[in-house]
Amino acid sequence: METKYIFVTGGVVSSLGKGIISSSLANLLIARGYRVTIQKFDPYINIDPGTLNPYEHGECYVTVDGHEADLDLGHYERFTDIHTTRANNITTGRIYRSVIDKERRGDYLGKTVQIVPHITDEIKRAVKALGNTGDFDFIITEIGGVVGDIESLPFLEAVRQLRWELGDNSLCIHLTYVPYIAAAKELKTKPTQHSVKKLQELGIQPDILVLRTEHHIGNDMRRKIALFCNVAPDAVVQSIDVDTIYRVPLRMHEQGLDDIVLRKTHAGPHPEPDMAAWLDFLHKMDNADDTVTIGLVGKYVELQDAYKSINEALFQAATYNTHKLKLVYIHSEKLTDADAGEKLGRMDGVIIAPGFGQRGIEGKFAALRYCREHDIPTFGICLGMQCMVIEYARDVLGLPDANSTEMSPSTPHPVIDLMEEQKSISNLGGTMRLGAYDCRLTAGSRAAAAYGTTDIRERHRHRFEFNNSYREAFEQAGMACTGINPASGLVEVVEIPSLRWFIGTQYHPEYSSTVLHPHPLFMSFMRAAIAYRDERAKSEKH
Repeated sequence: METKYIFVTGGVVSSLGKGIISSSLANLLIARGYRVTIQKFDPYINIDPGTLNPYEHGECYVTVDGHEADLDLGHYERFTDIHTTRANNITTGRIYRSVIDKERRGDYLGKTVQIVPHITDEIKRAVKALGNTGDFDFIITEIGGVVGDIESLPFLEAVRQLRWELGDNSLCIHLTYVPYIAAAKELKTKPTQHSVKKLQELGIQPDILVLRTEHHIGNDMRRKIALFCNVAPDAVVQSIDVDTIYRVPLRMHEQGLDDIVLRKTHAGPHPEPDMAAWLDFLHKMDNADDTVTIGLVGKYVELQDAYKSINEALFQAATYNTHKLKLVYIHSEKLTDADAGEKLGRMDGVIIAPGFGQRGIEGKFAALRYCREHDIPTFGICLGMQCMVIEYARDVLGLPDANSTEMSPSTPHPVIDLMEEQKSISNLGGTMRLGAYDCRLTAGSRAAAAYGTTDIRERHRHRFEFNNSYREAFEQAGMACTGINPASGLVEVVEIPSLRWFIGTQYHPEYSSTVLHPHPLFMSFMRAAIAYRDERAKSEKH
């Protein structure tokens, strides 16, 4: 069949969950047997979120081809099991850079370069790039921001043009908010009406409305919204708050969102979605009785979106191990040797989070020292793995000045350092190792046991590396380098075999964990944490 294009826009307020609705729809269409992908268009001028502070934008997600992307792409992958690439996340900055590069090359033959048609044509080209491959039946395109934002106008103009060009092979889903006024005990539809009116002023008529709400919206109110917004009554869907985002696909299916999309795009005969595996996950989640407590040590703990993929990977692993997850955020900047026992002593397992820079680094060392000395299951990711190496060098190898040259360029013991070929590169990001790289695990290691294989491929986002000049000293002292990049010889995994579970990965395994395929390292870590909890509980009884 011809590729169908679905555009998802938002109104009234941001953070309503366009990414979750897009992911849920993709989930349902894939469960029906369709080939689907999702892309996000972000209206900010940054080329990508790689240089944005997590407080500004939450987690920076990394695709398999090494693109730094919006965190919504993590939702896309977790809900669908698809791999996204740089083609799935486009910013205003990338659009303008492409157009300016073409202008400098003379591609426009001396014409005046304008928003319309040149910027909008570039947006349209990016929208249709995935469809032109012939690999997909549906392309879902989420437009970031809110209708009425100045920044979003070129994207919405491109959507208007595409709706006209594509005809029945496209439709628009508009997500809006229906607030509840507690004093009046009423839901209010006026914000939705205004939001749709604004979209109509831009030349876009939504085909489907998804109403985000905390309270049930009755049929009379939905008919009223349909009447004022020129939408069929059966195409007004409510997205009422649920206890977990993983129920949203089922709620959308109950209201027929996927059926409406298939009918309006004339997609032809289609089976009911096969949701058996998804329902099994939810069944495990609902029937988990015991709780496992994991401490996450990082410097962005006030903003949980900064560690979104880690949070979700832990939740998935706990669920598949039939436990509820209690995640305790521990600010590394406020953690010291003096209070490490108080803050970490009751944890069943500890994650040392990734990040950049000096702030909060000493707290991570304190956490690692306590966890190592008290044999608590510990998982260090990226900078967390590098901190494992530094703490071990200081406290076990007897190198008190050991450090990373990121934190201390003049350290006499640079156990974490830039590779020689990286040191002459000055462009920010130019020294980054981004995307999926091969790794060979040592047979018989705990990491290899977790994966069930010795050859893996994982995503990276870092510029500093384990310094192989110190590898022999570490291994003689009891820290094994059990994962090596076969092409470069760089160390990717370290572990201490004498401890219950003490593993650091230079890569980010959380990016590869999905609802239907939880990551094997997180599964292994969670089993170790549960076993440690049970062991402590048994000893406390005696």
